[in-house]
Amino acid sequence: MLTIGTLARRTGTKVQTIRYYEQIGLLPEPGRTAGGQRRYSEDELDRLAFVRHSRQLGFPLDAIRELLELADYPHKPCTAADKIAQRQLQQVEQRIARLEALRAELERMVHECNGSNTADCRVLEVLRDHSECLTDHDEIGS
Repeated sequence: MLTIGTLARRTGTKVQTIRYYEQIGLLPEPGRTAGGQRRYSEDELDRLAFVRHSRQLGFPLDAIRELLELADYPHKPCTAADKIAQRQLQQVEQRIARLEALRAELERMVHECNGSNTADCRVLEVLRDHSECLTDHDEIGS
């Protein structure tokens, strides 16, 4: 049996995060000693590692909850898990596209700046006048 500190160290997860995952049901309530200290099994360590890796891949908590439910039934087809992963991939691709547009806009601003004085600074001009931008930043920031 593992303490919460050991669980935290072995998974690279903060103690507060472990407690939060218990609170929202991603991790089961752990067993406790007579003194009330939490004790975790290897199964709970594996489950936390699963959650942690899922978070590192950017999965939202609701998707992780779905994936955990699917993992609890190992003989079911994995089509639902594939769909969840596909949704996440689409989200990542959309974020990458927004970041690439942002990079292009920043590169353009920097390259068009002649470096003379702030009165003629292209960077400041573009930042003052949104119509000078190539892309809709409301879309990029979302």
